[in-house]
Order: sequence, then C-alpha cells, then structure tokens
Amino acid sequence: MKRKLWILLAAALPLLLTGCMMSASVDELYALPQLPEEYKSLSARLSEILALGAEYAAPQAGSNLPPVQMTDLDGDGIDEALGFFRISSEERPLKIYVFRASGDDYQQAAVIDGSGTSIHSVRYEDMDGDGVREILVSWQVSAEVRTVSVYSMKGLEPVPLMSTPYARYEVVDLDGDDEQELVVLRSDDTDVGQSLADYYDWDSAYSGLQLQSTARLSAPVAALQRMQIGQLQEGETAVFVTSRVAGEEDASNAVTDILLYRSPELVNIVLKEDTGVSAQIARYLSILPGDITGNGALEVPRPAQLLSEPGEDVYWKIYWHSYRADGASRQEAVTYHNQTDGWYFLLPEGWDGHFTVRQNNTSASVHATTFYDVSGRTIGEELLTIYTLTGTDRENQAAKSGRAILRRRGETIYAISYSQHYEDWRYAVDSDAISECFKVITKQLSMGEN
Repeated sequence: MKRKLWILLAAALPLLLTGCMMSASVDELYALPQLPEEYKSLSARLSEILALGAEYAAPQAGSNLPPVQMTDLDGDGIDEALGFFRISSEERPLKIYVFRASGDDYQQAAVIDGSGTSIHSVRYEDMDGDGVREILVSWQVSAEVRTVSVYSMKGLEPVPLMSTPYARYEVVDLDGDDEQELVVLRSDDTDVGQSLADYYDWDSAYSGLQLQSTARLSAPVAALQRMQIGQLQEGETAVFVTSRVAGEEDASNAVTDILLYRSPELVNIVLKEDTGVSAQIARYLSILPGDITGNGALEVPRPAQLLSEPGEDVYWKIYWHSYRADGASRQEAVTYHNQTDGWYFLLPEGWDGHFTVRQNNTSASVHATTFYDVSGRTIGEELLTIYTLTGTDRENQAAKSGRAILRRRGETIYAISYSQHYEDWRYAVDSDAISECFKVITKQLSMGEN
C-alpha cells in the first residue's frame, strides 16, 4: 500500500510544484489527489528549494529517472526521499537533497552537490554488505566527459569514497565474497586511443573503495558498445565488454573483451599478449552476447556468411561460444537471426552447412523468410517459410492455407508454412521441434544507465 502512495506522490508533485496549478480550473483543482500529511510535508520541503531559484534536474539515463525518488538508504525499513535539482547561480550547481522521514514530517538530512551540465544517472547499491546503500552518481561534466562518484550514506551523512572519469561502469561481485565491487572502463591517459578497466574493491582498513587492479582493453572508449555481467562455463562471474571497430571495406567488427578476477588481479582472459587485442573478433551485426542456450553461461556471437547467389542479399548464421576461465571457447549453438522482424531460430542438429535463407517482404505488413536446401555450393528447393505479420489483416494472413501460427507477440503474429520438399529433406525435424527452435527476440536494456 505504501508503495502505491509513493507512486501517487510522484504523479502529483509535478502539478503541485509547478505553474500548472496556477492555470488549472476549479474542477481540476478539486480533482487533485488528497495526499497524506507526510507527503504534504515533503512537498513543502521541495517547494522551499524551488523558491531558492532551483529547478528540477532529474537523472537523464538508467532506471532511476524521477526528479523525486524514494528509497531506503539506511536499511531501517523507512524510505528516504531524494530530490534532484539544479541551482544555476551556484559554483556547484547540481544538487541531490536527501530527506529523512520522521512521523508525518520530512526534514532535510543532507545535500550532495556536483559540477557539470546534468546528472547522467544514479544508482543505490550496498557495496560492503552492511545494510546501508551507497549512492553512485554519474555527473555529466561536459558533452564528452562523465565522472562517477560513490558516496557512503551511514547515518545519512554523505562521505565521498571515490570519484573518477569513466566511459562505462558496472557493479558486480567478481571475487565471490558476497560484496559488490566496481569495474570502471576509462581512457588510458598514458596511451592515447587505448582504454583500461579499473577494479575497485572495498577495503575495510580505509572504510572505502580502493583501486586494486587495472586490465587493458582492446579498443578505445569511443568504440564501446556494451558492458554485460555474465558467467563462464564453470559458473565464474565475468564482465563482457563489446566494442565496435572498423573492419574490411565498409564492414565493422565486434571485439569482445572478457574480464575475470584472479586474485589479486583483474585479467582480460581473451587478450593476446603479442597483439594486445582480443582473440574474439567477428563481424559486427548488432547482436550482443547472450545466454542463447539457457545453460547459464553468456555466449559470444560469431557470424558466418550463408550461401547466396551473385548479386543477392547476404545473410548470416551465428555461432555462439561460451568461455572457460583460461580463455578457451566452446561452440554451444548456431542460430539464424532476423533482427528486422524480431526473431531468431536455433538450428536443429545437422542443419548447419545445409541451408540458406532469402527474405521477401511482399508488403509493409507481410515479411517472409524462406529457408532453402543447400548441397555443396548449390542452392536447392524451398524448405519452409516463416512469416512476420503485423497488419490489420494479420489474422487472415496467418489463416491462409498451409500456414500455422508459431507465436503471438503483441500485435505481431509469426506463422510458418512447409514445402512438399521439406518432408523428404534428410535433416527435417517435426513441427514441434521447429516451434521449440523458434524464439522471439527480447530487447536487452541499453548500457546508457552507467
């Protein structure tokens, strides 16, 4: 119930605390939610800050976006309130006000201030396992520069623990001690165009985060595309970093670095000593590492071109590889991805090397992907066609003779039809197996949060 009340507060605050209230009609004013006294107190505190010439400066990215946020920082079961503001007249204009609840009242407990143009993102993480959540703030210093700062909040008194320029960061338990560490990706100040990964761990002797180790990455920070936490084959936690670099002709390559903690160092297990670049380089197709097989390990994509006739469009199959702690990899699966239509297909055993595809979008609402038999270097008969149907007539399209529905997702229907040749194909599997192999692509969260 209390969570719902906080949502009500968040919805009401913009109207209560801006000029919109001045232009509202009598009927609209009477329709405003009647907030409990404790929320009215918070509203009054926020109004006092606005009266000083402040304006709301909500975080620009991530999952914590409102200008007023509720979270239990000190672990006592009562949410604190945090308000995000900008006071342009001050030397350090960006402000995070922390309010403590006391009965039906809210009182200011602390202010965290910073320099820059905006607050890029904020996260709340218990870094040392003591039940008190630290605040991680990304300050947007300029168009090209961001700084991440970590503040201890014991007693709701902010104490800065560390601050560093960064390109990406992630909070993760890499050493298995049930406490969170911080991995920060940044430019190498001593080698222009290169980038590094810094590993910060909690040091009880200093009651704070200390830089413990640094590992080299393969590409400059401008090439970074994604930073992901995943597992290796034996369950070790690692950080996967995907970068996009120039390839041959007009193509791009994906370079994957894999960061693992081997006491006392953070190591890049796929970095080649002779080149200083990852051994995991493949064509870039905007397909990121993922647990394609569902076995718990994060698998890295390696595209390979499918057979096509001269002048035809080129399509790709994807080999997925998991990794051991020593950097060795193992192929786990092969897929065909249709990213435009939002699905992929896990190839049944025996299909690899014996099929290709062609796409035929007959209209804006009917997209068809046809699989063909391949023998050697010869493209043979049609095998099956997968349809992506999005128009108002999608039900009629799916019900056409010979078609069966594979999946429904929102306002999209995925259907399939089989050719007569498919039944005689030596690698054919039944319709249930085909349905099991067909997957709808689930969008991954962007790395913009950090």
